[in-house]
Amino acid sequence: MREPLGRRADTTAINLLLSALIILSWLALHVYALWFLDAPGQPLLAAIVLLGLTWLSVGLFIVAHDAMHGAVVPGRPGANAVVGQLALWLYAGFSWRKLIVKHMAHHRHAGTDDDPDFDHGGPLHWYAGFIRTYLGWREATVLGLAVLAYALILGPRWPYVAFWSVPSILASMQLFVFGTWLPHRRGDDPFPDRHNARSSRVSIPVSLLTCFHFGGYHHEHHLHPTVPWWRLPGTRRKKERT
Repeated sequence: MREPLGRRADTTAINLLLSALIILSWLALHVYALWFLDAPGQPLLAAIVLLGLTWLSVGLFIVAHDAMHGAVVPGRPGANAVVGQLALWLYAGFSWRKLIVKHMAHHRHAGTDDDPDFDHGGPLHWYAGFIRTYLGWREATVLGLAVLAYALILGPRWPYVAFWSVPSILASMQLFVFGTWLPHRRGDDPFPDRHNARSSRVSIPVSLLTCFHFGGYHHEHHLHPTVPWWRLPGTRRKKERT
């Protein structure tokens, strides 16, 4: 059912506000880590910054993911593409066009051999295939050039480029475990329907911290792919009331 115009405008405003908050928070912490943080002298703070950047990197990918489904600015594919590509560039220099094609294939063929995100092997084999799917020569070249540029710009602080690369890697693991492996792995419990996806019944704060609700509410996402991440808990509550 199409949302009333007023509610749709409110949803779009919240989508853009939250997307901007994630992107700007990542940028602020990124700049602080690379140019101002004294990691050897403040190891606890450095660890907190690393964890913060990892979680915000997950957020960058989720913003891009929502944009792929047209959920950031409903009805405006061009605006979604701009927001999504910006988030992917910041995350790891990924290609919007490549990811959107792969992700739409995932939704059409979830949990089957035609799903680019699915694997019959164990989690390590599956994760390796997950990385091979999205990290090709283009991405490796872009990442290599970006790291080299950072090293030249940072000068003596060049090791701090790890505060960009390491959170991106850790975020990929977090996205894989909570957003792909746990929801789509085959187990003793059958999937509820053809989407071959399950939700993990965790609390809302845990769901937010692990994968911006795409683990805790993954089945809901497959049922309603245009619902933005922050509305997924409400989607389940609404369904349970009916």
